[in-house]
Amino acid sequence: MRLLGSRIFEANTYQVTTMHVNSSVVAVAIPNESRVRQAYANTNLADAYELRLPEGAIHDPEALARFIFSTQPLWVSRLMWLRDLIVGRFGLKTAHGLRRSADKRIGLFRIYETHQTEVILGEDDTHLDFRVSVLFRSKPRAEDGASFVVVSTVVHCHNLIGRLYIFFIAPFHRMVVKAGLRRAAMLGWPTQASRL
Repeated sequence: MRLLGSRIFEANTYQVTTMHVNSSVVAVAIPNESRVRQAYANTNLADAYELRLPEGAIHDPEALARFIFSTQPLWVSRLMWLRDLIVGRFGLKTAHGLRRSADKRIGLFRIYETHQTEVILGEDDTHLDFRVSVLFRSKPRAEDGASFVVVSTVVHCHNLIGRLYIFFIAPFHRMVVKAGLRRAAMLGWPTQASRL
């Protein structure tokens, strides 16, 4: 295992790439093939961010998700601590409490579905439910056969507290997703060849 930022990534199974492709995170529409696209009849937040993967990067969406969410910048941990301090007073689930849950998780996110090219994570709470997709996507029409990771989020609010929460949190959510993808790219992605 190696420590990256404030989290531990299990690198005993994978090596990481040292070659960095353009680490530009691009806002995109939620891909048609993503299962979160149909998660809720209506959403209060729906966004997706795409990043090109270097040649040889792993295709396993669960491994990609574990890498992205285990290598978050330190400021994200501090932001989550502040969030927990505030929302805990209103009886909402905290990141600390979620990590201690017995459910199968990636970081604080419960795993709902695992597929060959996508893993669906999320949580249900009294104020809102959300799903996060980490999707491995290859674009055969691209001249160089490029592959990408796409992180999509959809949120369905149950009440006024949920709508107020997402109104204030949405800008931070976008910053966190983009920063997580950029940091993973900067550190180097797990590789296909190194998978045991």
